[in-house]
Amino acid sequence: MGTPPNEVLAFPNIRAIVRDNGTAEVIVAGNSRVVPAGDTVQELRTNALALIVGEAQTLQRPVRVRIEDPDGQGELIVHPDNKIESVSYDPNQSRRRAEAPETTPKTVAPAIIETVPVPATEPVVTPVEPAPVAVAETAATVPAPATPEPQTALVAEEAAPTRRSLKETSFLVSAPVLEPATQGWRGTLTRFGFRMDPSAEELSEREDVRTVSQHWPGPRTIAVVNRKGGANKTPTVVMLSAILARYSGAATVAWDNNESQGTLGWRTEKGAHDRSVLDLIDSSTELLSPSTNAAEIAKFVHHQTSDKFDVLRSDENEEGDHEVTAEEVDIAHQVLTRYYRLVVMDSGNTARAANWRRMIDHTNQLVVPVTAIEDRAEAARLTLQTLESRGGHDAELARNAVVIVSESTDAKRSMSGDALKRAKDEAQRIADGFEPFVRAVVRIPYDPALVNGPIRYEALQPATRRAWLTAAAAVATGF
Repeated sequence: MGTPPNEVLAFPNIRAIVRDNGTAEVIVAGNSRVVPAGDTVQELRTNALALIVGEAQTLQRPVRVRIEDPDGQGELIVHPDNKIESVSYDPNQSRRRAEAPETTPKTVAPAIIETVPVPATEPVVTPVEPAPVAVAETAATVPAPATPEPQTALVAEEAAPTRRSLKETSFLVSAPVLEPATQGWRGTLTRFGFRMDPSAEELSEREDVRTVSQHWPGPRTIAVVNRKGGANKTPTVVMLSAILARYSGAATVAWDNNESQGTLGWRTEKGAHDRSVLDLIDSSTELLSPSTNAAEIAKFVHHQTSDKFDVLRSDENEEGDHEVTAEEVDIAHQVLTRYYRLVVMDSGNTARAANWRRMIDHTNQLVVPVTAIEDRAEAARLTLQTLESRGGHDAELARNAVVIVSESTDAKRSMSGDALKRAKDEAQRIADGFEPFVRAVVRIPYDPALVNGPIRYEALQPATRRAWLTAAAAVATGF
């Protein structure tokens, strides 16, 4: 039998500290040991546990370890044979959700418990004494039990039992099975063989993944709009397209519906051709023919090899002598919804343009991106106000809109602590201002991978990817 958990020595004092900046250390008796780097916080936890197992092997006995990381803190017992016991775990208060009760008690029993067999014994039967006859003195004060009625007639009159229909029962289990934790220390312990329930944060992420992974009947069109340039429209189009395409597997196209020349083609991967929306419109008769193969659309779009969606570029004619008309928007939309289940439309800055207004007519879900700068926020408000004032379908889109507030990049470049705080406070102020007027508001942290050059989902920081997943789930909820 191994050492009972309460007898494991607390010497030497061992702490494992994992930070959300990608570093970790194991401190043994005051001496710090750097944990090998990992791509994720989860890998850092695993590497830290490997160092602690080595310490236990050196001492040839189990050791107590105090763990601290962004998710919480607790205590483990680590054995030389890689056996891990969870003694306690307390999530950080800031990471708990008020609406979701904590699924793991603050102190949990050790995960490994040895049981002692109990020898079988003969059951002891205590004879039942007959009830004593009431004496005369108590008969006057204790009511006599009612005399039972004869049961023979009742049994005879009782209706024969009826059988339930087989249609009224099933052997299938309808409740979903909760999969064990995969993140945090709980996920680490699960990989070591101890099944741990997921945290509230992990459950929330799983729900967002489920939402964006669903398929819906018929095609859906998302319009990303803000009449002010530099409001993050193009990065929003790319990120929503990438997440929805990756998780749902639905054929997805990002369409640059700028009235002249847009920038979506500059921020995405270019294919082996130079075709744009005008080429697609010119070939619309062929593309809409029942005899045309679905693969023919590849001649006109630019596939994003890692993020699994296609891009339909705007006209890049250097003379810029063509503006897309409302009729051309109708034609292009008809072609795209034949080949794709999801169309995400980038837009120009003119809400009065014919192609902008016709885009709104085809839209199922409106998304309004805004960087946390006053003029961008004001332009977003005016865009929503314009749609609301038109009434009908336009007003319904405005009321059901999703506003995505991104932190300003200007403050991040200075790396000043005060500037960072001001940027976060301004983003929160703008988000709070939109909250009463739209269906959902999502904040996105600053990420240098979104500032310049081609945008790739995998290049983003984990916190940024998580925020964009929340935004995509808010958008998909409107489908």
